[in-house]
Amino acid sequence: MAGSETARDRLAKAETLARKVNLLLDVVVAEGGKPYEFSDIQAGVRQHGYELSRTRWWRIRSGESLEVVPTEALVALAKFFEIDPVYLTDETGELPERIERELQLLKKMRRNQLKNIAARTLGDIDIKTLDAINALLDEVDALERIEPEHPE
Repeated sequence: MAGSETARDRLAKAETLARKVNLLLDVVVAEGGKPYEFSDIQAGVRQHGYELSRTRWWRIRSGESLEVVPTEALVALAKFFEIDPVYLTDETGELPERIERELQLLKKMRRNQLKNIAARTLGDIDIKTLDAINALLDEVDALERIEPEHPE
């Protein structure tokens, strides 16, 4: 029963929503590869029937509001990000498959960037050290496949 929710329950839900929305913002990018701006989100949810204010958006992203987010807002956000609305509010919900794939791609891109930075920074480092760095990065990848990290 929604009326019996405590302030702690509402705060936990707000934190879950914030974590998941912020993950989506980190992973899903607008056309051109740029992160979404508030105006992009606002226009996108407006197309799905909800008028999102800057204040509501801040409250959603911060996870610090005890105010219940209207179902219409959650549905519009889910449609905008092309995900199931349940994902936004279910603490134990799994990442949508598309988001999981994009997150894995992002991790690989970051790993490759790390390799490039290491190679440039380390310059004339011997081949054994480069092999050791690559082996460590491969180990991290293997561990992530066994026990995926979901920062949601």
